[in-house]
Amino acid sequence: MIAAAARSEAVIQIGGIAVCVRADDSAFLAMLKHRYTGFVSSSASADFHFEADLSSPGNGDPDTDVRLTRRASCWTLERGDFRAVWDPVSGSGKIQLVPNPYSIDALLRILHSLTLATQGGFLLHAASAIRNGKAFLFTGVSGAGKTTIARLAPKDATLLTDEISYVRKDKNGYIACGTPFSGELGSPGENVSAPLAAVYMLSKGPENRIDSLCAAEATHAVLSNLLFFAEDQELVNSVFHAVCQFVGRVPVSRLTFFPDSQVWEMLQ
Repeated sequence: MIAAAARSEAVIQIGGIAVCVRADDSAFLAMLKHRYTGFVSSSASADFHFEADLSSPGNGDPDTDVRLTRRASCWTLERGDFRAVWDPVSGSGKIQLVPNPYSIDALLRILHSLTLATQGGFLLHAASAIRNGKAFLFTGVSGAGKTTIARLAPKDATLLTDEISYVRKDKNGYIACGTPFSGELGSPGENVSAPLAAVYMLSKGPENRIDSLCAAEATHAVLSNLLFFAEDQELVNSVFHAVCQFVGRVPVSRLTFFPDSQVWEMLQ
């Protein structure tokens, strides 16, 4: 008998959570390691392990709506270009997907959003950066200025992302973590983290101005830009509770800004 060749793997660590993907296709794994440069872990351990089957599970269309279902502890995640079955309790799962970076990007976002929902954190459509040891998030609708504010960041700021911000709860409050998910800038953030000091709801205007938001406005601002796919009522309730706790501890303000670098001098 000829022994089957051992499968190779790539471990992608985002926000302190390591996901191991095993596959027979070395080109696919090389693509993963290149795409997630800076977020590839050399650790032998991982929080979750997935066996990958590189074939289309459906029509291959990434524009198909995402469907998430849960039976007991097991989740099924589906779109036209991927299907994953994942048990977060055992930490194991199987993925069938079209071998392109967009499919694995979507899967990782969904996986992290589900994991964070059980830990009091979340993913947010927001740019984020660290300056003077503190992290700042900038959220808003498309065109509000997330990429612009990231481009205007001074040289002593560290960009975490211009697209998807990662918020984790810890014993001292909340931290923002870098992500490899990029927007118009086309480059990943730095794989670092810092305590989260403030969230700004962006609006372009003729001057730079910061206005405080009441709790209801702050909650609406965060919920409106949350990245969350599941309709599971238990998790939906958990996320809503997490956001309410979050806005009670982290200042959320409206930042009206004129696109020049002076706006960064207002942020504390």
